Order: sequence, then C-alpha cells, then structure tokens
Amino acid sequence: MSMAYGDLTERSYLGAIQCSTKDWLLSASWSDTRVYSAYAAIASVLLLLIHLTALISRDGPSESQQKPGNAPNPRSLSSPLVRLFLVILLVGISVQAPRHCSSPSPILLPDYFTSLTLVYVALLALFSLSSAYRITTVVHYHIQVLLLIILAVYTYRDIVPLFTYTSSPQDSCEGWLLWVKVSFLVLASIAVPLLASRECFTPDPNPEQKASFALLITYSFLDNVIHLASRSLQLEVAKLPPLADYDDAKTLKAETFPYLDVFSGANKTRHIFFGLMVIYRWEFLTLAAMSIIEIAAGFAGPIGINRLLNYIENDRQDVVMRPWFWILLLFVGSVSRSLASQWYEFIATRTVVRTEAMITQLIFEHSLRIRPTDSMPDDSKTSSTMSQETSPSRPEDSSSHSTNIIGRINNLVTTDLANAVVARDFLRLIVKMPIEIVLCVVFLYIILGWSAFVGLAMILLCFPIPGWIGNQVHGVQTELMNKTDSRVNSIVEALNLLRMIKLFGWERKMSEKIDQKREEELGWLWKRELMDLSINCVNFVIPIFTLLATYFTYTVIMKEELTASKVFSTITVIDMFREQLYTILASITSTVSGKVSLDRINDFLHKSELLDIYSNDAIQSLHAPQDVIGIKQATFSWSTRPASVQNDFSLTVNDELVFHQGGINLIIGPTGSGKTSLLMALLGEMNFIPSSSQSWFSLPRTGGVAYAAQESWIQNDTIKNNILFGSPDDVSRYRKVIYQCGLEHDLNLFEAGDSTEVGPKGVTLSGGQKARITLARAVYSSAEILLLDDQLASLDVHTAKWIVDKCLRGDLIRGRTVLLVTHNVALAGPIADFVVSVGSDGRVVGRKSVKEAIVQDKALQLEAKKDEEMLARANEDIDAESRLPGTAKSNDSETGKLVIAEEKESGHVSWSAIFMYFNALAGNHRIFFNGCFVVTMMISNLAINTQTYYLGYWASQYEDRPASQVPVFFNLGILAVILFCAVFFHVICRIIFFKGSLRASRSLHHHLLESVFGTTLRWLDTTPLSRVLTRATTDISTIDGPLHKVLFGLWNTISFTFIRFFAIIIISPIFFIPAGVLIIIGCWISQIYMTAQLGIKREMENRRALVLAHFGAAISGLVSIRAYSASTSFTNSSLDLINDYTRSARPFHGLTCWVTVRLDLLSALFSTALAVYLVYFPNSSYLNLDASLTGFSLNMGIGFSMLTLWLVQSVNDFEVQSSSVERIRHYTRIEQEPAPIASGKPPAYWPASGTLRVEHLSAKYSENGKEVLHDLTFEVKGGERIGVVGRTGSGKSSLSLSLLRAIITSGEVYYDGIKTSSINLDALRANITIVPQIPELLSGTVRYNLDPFNQHDDATLNDALKASGLHALQDQEDVGENETNVSVSAATTITTAEARVTLDTHISSGGTNLSVGQRQFLALARAIVRGSKLLILDEATSAIDYKTDAIIQRYLRTELGDDVTLIAIAHRLQTIMDADKIMVLEDGHIVEFDSPRNLMSDKNSKLRMLVDESEDRDELLAMI
Repeated sequence: MSMAYGDLTERSYLGAIQCSTKDWLLSASWSDTRVYSAYAAIASVLLLLIHLTALISRDGPSESQQKPGNAPNPRSLSSPLVRLFLVILLVGISVQAPRHCSSPSPILLPDYFTSLTLVYVALLALFSLSSAYRITTVVHYHIQVLLLIILAVYTYRDIVPLFTYTSSPQDSCEGWLLWVKVSFLVLASIAVPLLASRECFTPDPNPEQKASFALLITYSFLDNVIHLASRSLQLEVAKLPPLADYDDAKTLKAETFPYLDVFSGANKTRHIFFGLMVIYRWEFLTLAAMSIIEIAAGFAGPIGINRLLNYIENDRQDVVMRPWFWILLLFVGSVSRSLASQWYEFIATRTVVRTEAMITQLIFEHSLRIRPTDSMPDDSKTSSTMSQETSPSRPEDSSSHSTNIIGRINNLVTTDLANAVVARDFLRLIVKMPIEIVLCVVFLYIILGWSAFVGLAMILLCFPIPGWIGNQVHGVQTELMNKTDSRVNSIVEALNLLRMIKLFGWERKMSEKIDQKREEELGWLWKRELMDLSINCVNFVIPIFTLLATYFTYTVIMKEELTASKVFSTITVIDMFREQLYTILASITSTVSGKVSLDRINDFLHKSELLDIYSNDAIQSLHAPQDVIGIKQATFSWSTRPASVQNDFSLTVNDELVFHQGGINLIIGPTGSGKTSLLMALLGEMNFIPSSSQSWFSLPRTGGVAYAAQESWIQNDTIKNNILFGSPDDVSRYRKVIYQCGLEHDLNLFEAGDSTEVGPKGVTLSGGQKARITLARAVYSSAEILLLDDQLASLDVHTAKWIVDKCLRGDLIRGRTVLLVTHNVALAGPIADFVVSVGSDGRVVGRKSVKEAIVQDKALQLEAKKDEEMLARANEDIDAESRLPGTAKSNDSETGKLVIAEEKESGHVSWSAIFMYFNALAGNHRIFFNGCFVVTMMISNLAINTQTYYLGYWASQYEDRPASQVPVFFNLGILAVILFCAVFFHVICRIIFFKGSLRASRSLHHHLLESVFGTTLRWLDTTPLSRVLTRATTDISTIDGPLHKVLFGLWNTISFTFIRFFAIIIISPIFFIPAGVLIIIGCWISQIYMTAQLGIKREMENRRALVLAHFGAAISGLVSIRAYSASTSFTNSSLDLINDYTRSARPFHGLTCWVTVRLDLLSALFSTALAVYLVYFPNSSYLNLDASLTGFSLNMGIGFSMLTLWLVQSVNDFEVQSSSVERIRHYTRIEQEPAPIASGKPPAYWPASGTLRVEHLSAKYSENGKEVLHDLTFEVKGGERIGVVGRTGSGKSSLSLSLLRAIITSGEVYYDGIKTSSINLDALRANITIVPQIPELLSGTVRYNLDPFNQHDDATLNDALKASGLHALQDQEDVGENETNVSVSAATTITTAEARVTLDTHISSGGTNLSVGQRQFLALARAIVRGSKLLILDEATSAIDYKTDAIIQRYLRTELGDDVTLIAIAHRLQTIMDADKIMVLEDGHIVEFDSPRNLMSDKNSKLRMLVDESEDRDELLAMI
C-alpha cells in the first residue's frame, strides 16, 4: 500500500495480473462500495434494452419519435449539453485520480469500474442528444439514477466520515481531485436536473408548466407575478400568466365529469366524495407522501437537540458525531420539512381550485336541468296552483315550504363549496396522525424507556374525547348551515324585492326580520366556537398529561434522572405532537363541516326534481308523431306527485290538440286558467302524466324554438346583445326587427341607442320596453316556432296595434309557427289561424276560430266585447304615432354604460377598515375589553413558557444533588399549577374574544344590510345583485370564521414572540441584532408578498362575483334558456368565467407557498446560527450556560424564529382576510336616501285625507341624467279618483316614483297639507301604497304577504281578500264551470274548492307560483290592508283579462273609503273613464288634466278623440 501506482515494478504488476480468478473474487476489491456503480450500469443496460425494445415494438419507430402536444418533459437544449460536459470531465478525473494513491492491484478494478460506468453514462448522454423524444425520456432517467448512485457511493466513502471524530475519508489519498470529482458529481446529478427547464409544447404556456424543479419547489416561477402585482395599483386578470392547459375548465370537465355527473356516465348511487377520490387519487398519494416526509424531517429537530445537549452534558467529550453535524441536521430538517409542507399545500390548493371549478360547473349544468317548481314565473299556477297549503299552526313567515333556488344555489357554490374544499386535510387524520403518534412514542421510548408506553396509554385514554367533540361539531355545524341557509334565503329574497320593500317603507322591519335570523345563526355560531374552544383545550391538555405521566413514571417508578438533553428533546417532541394534535382536531371540525356541505351538494345533484327529459322515473312521450305540435290525452302538473295528493294545479287535454303550423295560434282563457302552463307543457317544463297508452306531446326542436316570457327575462347587457342573444349580427334583419317591434322611438331616447346597458333584470326599461325587447329576441332568432306569452299585455293600444300589424303580420313572422297567449282577443283574433281555449279548471279545448271559442266560453264573451275598445284606436296612423317623442330612463353617458365596474381598492387594506373591525370587536367598552383580553392572554402565554423553563430547572436539580433528594412531587405540583393557570386564562381569553367576534359579526352584518336597504333606487340599478350577495355571503362568512381566528392567532403570536424575544436577549444579548435583522428581512419579504397578494385576491373575488352573477342570470331565465336551446352557450360562458377565476386563484394560493418557503429558510438560518453560538461560544454569555440553560435558550430561539415568521404570515393573513371588511365597509358608504330624523316625523293624525298638491315637479333618475318629468303642477282632492294615461315612456311610472321620492325631484309635493320633502321617507311611503304592473310577493303564506309584520287579525285580512275581488272571481269561476261544463266530475269540483286561495295558501318567493293576475289580486288586497289615504295603481290590471279587471274596478269603487285618493295609471279606457279627473301625459308634460266630462266637452281633447273613435262610446260615456 506504500507504493504509488506509477512506481509499480514490472514484476509486481505481472504478479498482480497472474492472480487467480478465485483470489480476485475473494479479495476485498470486489466488496468495495465503488463496485456498486458497475452493478447499476449492468442493470441499466439490461433494463434499457428491454424498455426500448418494448417501446419500439408497441409504438413503432415513427410513433416513438413523436412529441406529445402538451406533455411537459424534463429536457431542454442546454441542460443535456452541460450534463454531457460534466460527465466527460468526471471520466477524465476518475481515470486520473487513482494514480495519486499507492495501493495493491485489486484496487484497480473498482476504480476503473467507476470510470467505465461514467463512460457508459457519457455515451447515454451523447445518445440522448440525437435520439427520439420518448427514447430520450427513458435514457434521461437511466443517466440520472446512475449519477445519483455514484454520488451516494462517494458520499458514504468520503463525506459521511467528515461528520465523525473516529473516521476519515476513504479516498483522501486522491487529494484535491477527490473534492473536484465530488463537486462535479453534485453538479451533474443534482444541480443540472434541478435547474433544467421542462419542455412544454403548449403555444402560450404558464410559467409553471416549463419551470425547473428548483423553481417549482421554491415557487420562483411566480417571481414575475410578484413583481407585476406588487407594482400595479389595479391588477387585471389579463395581466396574470395564462392558464395552464391542465387547469382549463373544459379540460377538467372532460376529465372529471365521467366520475361526478350522472349525465356524463357517473355512478348514480355513488356519493360525490368517492368520485372526487377517484379523480384525485394521484394527488392524494402525493399528499400522503409529503406528509410522511414532513413528519420524518420534523424529527430532525428533537434528535439534533438531544445530541447537542448530550454533547454539552458530557463536557464535549466521548462523542462520535461532531456537533456541527447535528446543527446541520437542524437546518436541513427544518428546510426539508418546509419544502415538503409547502409542496403539500401547493398540490392541495391546486386541487382545491380545480375542485371549485369542477363543482361550480357541475352545479351550474345541473341547475339547467332542474324543474322550475317554485322558481318559474307562470300565468297558470292558478288559485288551485298554490302547491301546498301551509298549516295554520306554522309561522306565517315560514319559508321552509319554498325553495329560493337562487339563494340555495348561491349557498352551494359559496359557503358549501368553501366548506367542502377546506376539508381537503382529512388525509391528515388518516395518514399523518397515526404515524406521528407512533414516532413520538418510539422517540420517547428511546429517550425515556418504557415510561413512554405510559404516555401512549394516556393518549389512548384521551383519544375518545376528540371523537366525542367531532360528533358534537357535526350536529352543531349542520344546524349552523341550516340557519345560514335561512338567513341567505331571506337576504336573497329581500334583495330581489328590494324595490318593493323600499316603496312600501318596509326597510326597517325587513332588516329586523333578517337580523332575527342572523341572531339565530350567531347562536349556533357561538356553540361552534365553544366546540373550537374545547378542541383547543384538548389539544393543549392531552400532550401535557402525556408528558407529565411519562416524567412521573420515569422519575418516581423507574428511579431515573432527568437531564436537559432528555427534557428539551422530549419537550420538542411534545410540542410537535401538540401542533399536530391541534391540526388534527382542527381538521375534525373542517372535515365535519366539509362532510355536511358535501352532503348538501350531493343531495342537490341527486335529489333535485328534474325535467322529464332528464329523469329516468318520468314517463316519456313515446307515440308523438314527427313534426307535429300538439298534445294528446295527457295531464301536466308542476310536480311528480299526483295532483289529487298534492292539491296542485294540473293542465288537462282530454282529446287530441294539434296546433296549426306555419300560422298564428291564439291561446286564450281567463286569468289563471293555465295558458302559460300550456306553453310550459309543450316545452317539457311540466310533468307529463299520460291518460292512455296513446298519450303524447310534441314540440319539434329541429327548426329551433324561441320563447318570450310574460315576465320579460332581460340580461344585464346592452339592448342589442339582449336582442341578438348569441345569434349572428345581420344588420338588415336587425333593423327590420327593431322597426317591427316598435323600438325605433325608444332607442332614440337613449343617448347610446342600442348600446345602452339595461341593468339587472332590465331595471332601466319600462314594462312595455322590456316586453318588446323580449319579443324582438324571439323574432330575430331563426327559430321556426315562436312561443309568445302575452307580450301585448304590457303595451298601450297604439303599440299593441303596431306589434300586431307590423310584426305579427310582417314578413319576419310569415311562414313561422306562432303560439300566442293573449287576453286581447279582438285585437289578435283577425290574425289567428287557430284558437285554443283554456278553461278555468285547467282543461284545454282546441277551437277553429275565435268566434267558436267565444261562443263556447261565456267568460270570453265579455272579454271579447271589451276588446273592441282597443280596435277603436287602430284607425290612427300607427307609423306616425310610433315616432312621436316620448320619455325613457336615460343613462349617464353616451357610452351606454349603466352598471359600473366593481370597485377594487389598491394597495394595503385601509386602516379605516381595520379600525372598523376593531371597534366592532370591542363594542362600547373598548378599554375594558382590550385590557381583559391582553392581560389574560399574556398570563396564559407566560405560564406556557414558564412551564418550559421550569422543566429545565427540574432537570438541572439532578446535576448538584442525588436523585433521591429531588422533590419530584413538588415539581409536579408546581407544573400542575402553572399549567392550570395557562389553561384557565386561555379559556377566559378565548371567551372574551369570541364574544367580541360575535359582536363584530352582528354589527357588520347589520350595517351592511342597513346601508343596502337605505340606498337609492339608482344605485340598485347600477349594481348587480351578485355583488351585494357576495358581501352578504362570502365576506360575512369570512368575518364569521377565518378573520377572527386569524386575528386571535395574530395577537397570540405577538404575545409569544415578545416573551421569547426577551428570554433570548436575557440569556444571549448578542442575538438582539440577528433577531432584529430577521424581523427586518421578514417584514421586507412580507411587504412584497402582501402587496401582490391583496391585488390578486381582489381580482379573484371580483371574478368569483361574475361567476355568481352568471349563475343568478341563468337561473332566473331557466325556461327561456332551455326553450332557445341556449344551454350550451351559457355553459361555455360559465366555463370562460370559471377560467378567469382560476387564472387568479392559482397565483393567489401559490404566493402563500412562495412567501412561506422564504420565511422558513430565514427561520432555519436564525435557529442554526443560535445553535452554533450556544455550542461553540458558550463563554461569550454573561450567564453560565449549562445544558439546561442552553436547552431552554435553544428552545426559545427556535420558537422565536418560527414565531417571528408566523407573525409576518399572520399579519399577511389578517390583511388578506380583512379585505372582506374593506369590501363591506365600502358598501356601508354607498349613496343613501335621507335618513329618518326626529323633525321628520309627521303628526299622529297625518294623513287625515288623501289631498295632494303638486307644484312645479320635475324629476330625473340620476344627477347627470335627463329630466323625465317637466314642471308638473296639479292638485287632487281627498277621495278623488285620478286616471293617468299616456304612451310608453311618457312618464307615468316616473310620476308615481316621484310622489314616493324614489327618484331625484325638484319642486314641491304636499300630501294632506304637509311637504313630503319634510317627512321621513319611511313615514311617507308607509302612508302611500303603490300596486305595480308586476307585483312582487314574499315567500310564505297569503297571510304573511298581506300582513308580514303581524299587525292585523285574520278577520281584517279575509275582508281585504274579499274586497280585492278575489273571492268573487273564484265564486264566479266555480259557478261558471258548473254551468258550462256539466260533465265536470265531483272530484274535480272538490279539488277546485280545496285549492281556493286562503290565508294559509303558500306563496313562493316573488309569487312565482301564481299568475300575474293572481298576484295583482293579492297586491291589491295588501294595499287595502295597509289602509293608505293615497293608492297608486301603476298599470296594475294590464296583464289580466277584462272580466277580472271589471271585478277589480267594481270593488275599488265600492270598498275604498271616501277619503282615499286613487291614482290609476292604465291603458284601458274603461279602467279610468269613471275617474273624477283624467291626466294625459306626453313627454313628461301634462297635456290634459280635467274631469272626463269637461274633457269630453272639448272638441280638441285627446280623450274625446279616443272615446269618439271607440265602438264602446256609449258605454264609456255612461261611465262618466
């Protein structure tokens, strides 16, 4: 061994060659570790040949050379060249290095085997540069494995010995070449693969797709996002990196729907959870692997501490491993744990975002399949239609019977989906918890012997406690979600009906009702917080009991001595166990909440009532003839249950009903008879119940179907886009549609023309304008079949005549099949090719002509007679009239933009928002609250840290006295007292804070609703409902949960940080500077992160709001979307919106990993530096640093570094969560109507009469808008009936709103002698009642709708129903049925009687289970109950037949008090001809205002002109 290879003599060399094979095999050379690389090379050759042969035989030579379109591959042009260069250098060094050593000849063999292996690797690297793509991928992994094996060999031989006092590197004779060789091996096997970019063949890839592994695990591929977002005041989604193809919603849908969506092939009986498990099986395996790595790396800390303290205890002697190895282990373990933990978070949050995208789209598409049982406006769900009668014993305002579908779906895709994805950490319960417990016990056993099993027994004894708490949490969470549902449904309903609520002056009372539901929700939230407190206490107590039981056994029973190395290493393990237990118990809460929410989503997906076409249980129409529109021998209902069981309305066709194709088919019948239901039945919206084996219904879809609903469905878009509705823009056809639908004049009124945005639900349009836009959409479409649901009802006579003459008789309708529901029999009759009559009992009979239908139905005879009044106006020049100037609500700018972009704050969350939450948290006793909270928290945390010090003090007692003299029981008693103080004051602190958080939740929710309820109608016009809903759901949910938890954690971290900081400074004052540097760098990184994070979060929330807005718009127009077969278009739009959300959500979650990895690295560096100082410079401290003080200082230092960075993260998290407060604060400062003041309360007697005096009244809808009323002056005496007429847009509805001060006005209005401008708005509106054209109702019973605040008895309410004419109508319908249809069965008569509207009849939200006419009856009854001295009817009878109108008018004349002033806005002359005065409006001016008699005496009067041209002239004159 003493001779160098170069000095070998020829004899010795030949002697070595002549050794026998047997001697070589038995020599030490073959057992040398360097030979392992040769073994690996041989295995590589064999495997590579097998693999390449299989690859070529399977795919063929050409296929194996193809590159997949989107598959990323760890290969780039530069990295293979760099690796090849390094390997060639290694070959040279490996050949040359052994010549520096003197060794017997057997050493040659392993040395050159390593060289040959490297030559083989070099050949593979060279081959990979020119070979096919798939082959290169295989070769790459072989190269990588071989290089790592060679590195592992040299690590074992030459690097590991450096860690010890007893060993030295085996190849040290190679000198500096050894370390050059090892360095090149590290570069080739680790650095190059880590830094090599991955190939991605996507045209515009996301940086994540092509990032190297080093960039991935450090999240440096987000650096550009950080740079951009931290410097942009307003960050748009378009500036963010493009969406990765595997995150695209369409890709996710294709991959996941087969496991989740029943209609895409998913198992019908399988819970959605198991579908998610199948989809994410590889992700969850990765999460499990990262959890195991995190656990293993976590034990590097206690092992290192134990060995370092043992080194100090042994006076730095008699140890094998050098202390710097354990210090390095502390650093590597901390960094590895961080990388594993953050990769877990990265995969988990990526899975969360994808799940949000999938579930959101799944719920949306499923919503397009559900039956509109309680959510669809219908003319037909008649008085018999009110699906279920509410029991009188139930509360009148109960909404348990109604399904507010928009509110429910909104809750599913916000609160429930959030709860479901938060439960992603359930895997910790299955994988991490048992492994952690086992390793903790093993470690304790190694350190403390069998006493560890006593600790294990304590864990097992306490284990049922978390399970019991979990069961309690499940029940509490279920109830909490139910209460949240109830509150959200009430808010959704209130926001949908907010215009009505404001016009009735119900803001305060409705707010109180929602506040009551909020209190119920907060009650259950308090119970859940108590569950969380129990979890925290269990989390703290179980590890401590485990530790004390173990120490007691170890010292008292086993008679062993505690040392600092044992105490502080076991404390670290117990802290790990406590942290893990806290995570596990928190996961129990989130998992339970997630299960409850996932069950609710699953129930929606599997138990919702679907349309027949999607339901396997429904009976399908199998005998329908091709290309025929009609029904044969069938009954249709709104539920799958039989009508006889449910008392539900049913539509019946006893014979065969076939509509005339290529012509106009009229559908006529009394109000509530089922005309709209007939259209719904054809569209498949109702449940098909065959009456015989030959039953069928048919509506051919091949040529397209268009549907115009009676309650116009208008999207929040421009007028043009509402008309086009996704169809190609044909300029000629479009202009023709505008002309034929009478919209030219209306578009001229808007500065932006057809580019004008119409707002949510078309709030800026009049009823007639909405009806004509809806009609224009149907006419413009290429559909061969048009279903028009009473579009003429909302139009004045001139416009209706125009529509009939220009549109229905025009060339765009010619040859198309039209099914027209109408009450205007005389007007539409001449154009009808076929007439269908629907009786009041829901029976459908086909008739050949209008005349035949009228003869067979006495109810229609009166209606047809009254229709003649409309024809009297037909002689006017329609073309001229349509172009007369008028008035419409104008937008504020020529761009037509109505809905303003959602506000996004820039920079940090404002201090005003933070102080808003702090003030709400503390309430009216800020000093007392804050003082109690801070004191109890400091005492609790000081006790926890004192416990650590005292354990070290206990261990130090064994150094200066015998074990028998150590007072074990005394020490245990002191520890018990300390721990009791910690737990007691922690509980007090948490309760104080919980009470404050509930107070803040209550206050912010109340202020939000108070502000929204108090805003102006104009603000409601310009703000989509989805934005308000987002604040009332998502943001309030954040305040209820994450925000106050993050804030408590922040204060707790601050407290711990200060305590540990002073502990370190006392022991090691020199670390004051490093600690400050740590804080400064952490704050700098945090500042960059926070600026970027807030901007992205705001954009993400806005994109989420757009998704919810799309949901709301689609659900409200379900029938129209399905009728137009536009589901695919809306589905694609949803996918695009979800992609925008995902594009912002992915970076949002990724930035958290980015900052955490960097902060954890700082923490590891600080802890390592402190350990170096304490171990290598013990004498620099003014204290005598024995093992106990060193252990305590090290424990405090590691804790401080982690707490410092947790503090930074907590501040970041708090600011991110506080953005919800900021958003709510912004909505508490929106424009408001004048608030009530003491001087605004009217006298108690007011109003004594309905006297009204208007002086110079002008009005406009916005500050910058045009005036819609101009200098109106008139006077109305108490008890007078005033009729108001005028064309669409003349200002009739604006007049009613101005009297209620609902729009901006100038001039004065005197109501019973008092200026309305001096009266509080709630008092004014409470004493004026308006019945709008489309009345809106609340969910609940009829009783609740008439008297929502329980101010009247049932007798009064029944009298109001009677006075409204509803009872008389029902009585006449019953008599009419018996007279006209003697064949009606007794069962039918009984059913009709049972289904009469009573106070207990259930009403769906908005009254959607009633026809418009029926709603008007109830609205009128509600007005009668209110007993106002001024009653305004805003075209309240336009949508009902003449018979019903006559009943209403008769009761208005007889039942209203003599002192009640009535202002009736109407189209029909018969409605207002007996008025005391008639006002004619035109262009916002009064052109006539006098008594009918005086106006009739004026030959130039417009009213006289109308009457004289009417065939009902004599009847109208008789009414004067």
